[in-house]
This record gives sequence, structure tokens and C-alpha cells, in this order.
Amino acid sequence: MTRRTERIGEQIRAEVARLIRDEVTDPRVGMVVLTRVDVAPDLSQSVVYFSTLETGEERIEEIEDGLGSASSYLRRKLSQILQLRRTPALHFRHDPSLGQGDEMLELIREVNKGNDGS
Repeated sequence: MTRRTERIGEQIRAEVARLIRDEVTDPRVGMVVLTRVDVAPDLSQSVVYFSTLETGEERIEEIEDGLGSASSYLRRKLSQILQLRRTPALHFRHDPSLGQGDEMLELIREVNKGNDGS
């Protein structure tokens, strides 16, 4: 990615996060954290990676469906906010990094508990 697409990706991430928090009312979405946005060089497409502490494949698919249904609304709002000739289409993908980090911290706590008892 070039600096320009990285900068645009960061702007998209910040604005989409704000829009989800303030304006998206779909109950399927819930609490999500946008971890990064990959933007195509021609600005036609973007992949928005989200993470959540909620577990279960069904719940994650439900969140992804909710974000997918809001994507056209979010794209329209982005076109009004960002000064771009072309506003990329938004595609949402789950990023399991937050959940994996939480699991790793729990494992570390368990190991430390085991060491304290020795």
C-alpha cells in the first residue's frame, strides 16, 4: 500500500468507527472495534476489519451481516465527509486478533497462578 492509500484507509477507519458508534442503529452490530482498513490502489474497494469480544461463529456472522447491510449507508455518509473523487465500497471482515489476545492473557494468568502455588 502506498502512503496515500494508508492515509485514506486510516481516515475511513476513523469515520466509519464514528458513524457506527453514533448513527448505525442495527441491533445486530453491537460493540465492534475497527482494527484496520485495506484500500485498493484505485480506491474502488476497501476491506474494513473489525473485532469484537463477543464469541461464537453465529454471533460474528450476525455482526458481519449487520455491518454489510449498513455498508451502503456508511459509504454514502463517507462520500459527504471525505473529499475523494471516488469513495470505495466497504466490505467487512472479522479480525480475530482481540479475541485471541484475550485468550492469550487468560493463559498467561493461569501460568502465573500455577507458578505462585509452587
